[in-house]
Amino acid sequence: MTISPTPSVAIAMGSRSDLSIMQEAAQVLDDLEIPYALRVLSAHRTPTKMIEFGQQAQALGFRIIIAGAGGAAHLPGMLAAVTTLPVIGVPVPLTNLQGLDSLLSIVQMPRGVPVATVAIGNAANAAHLAARILALGDDDLDRRIGDYVRAMRDASEKSDRELIAESAPIDR
Repeated sequence: MTISPTPSVAIAMGSRSDLSIMQEAAQVLDDLEIPYALRVLSAHRTPTKMIEFGQQAQALGFRIIIAGAGGAAHLPGMLAAVTTLPVIGVPVPLTNLQGLDSLLSIVQMPRGVPVATVAIGNAANAAHLAARILALGDDDLDRRIGDYVRAMRDASEKSDRELIAESAPIDR
């Protein structure tokens, strides 16, 4: 299979310190062979750059934006306000409120400015959601996702069999 050199997914974060969380999304996209680009776009420190990126994202070939932010977490909503692309928000946990502030900020978007939101710190699920959206028009990607889901199921069933075997009563 040939992967398009144009990234389909933009993974944006408010600061480089968010990379440890957002790297989980990159790993899932790597596993599913989906091209992506990583960006630091701060809604507060570089608002003009962030808005320009959001406005140009579709023209640049992106089809989905995954945006992670902590604290006030304005990045996902601000990007959703300036693009028609799907935006998936990842609340990044910080020390004080462990990401609850970010979750509430991202999920409370006004009508007409949707941001799909995953659990606090769960950038991997943001990538899984992005992949499923992209797979609506890509049979090969849909097959890869199916393979991934079957592998998760098989691993769970194997763990169950092993646990049963380990805890079986011993004949004395």
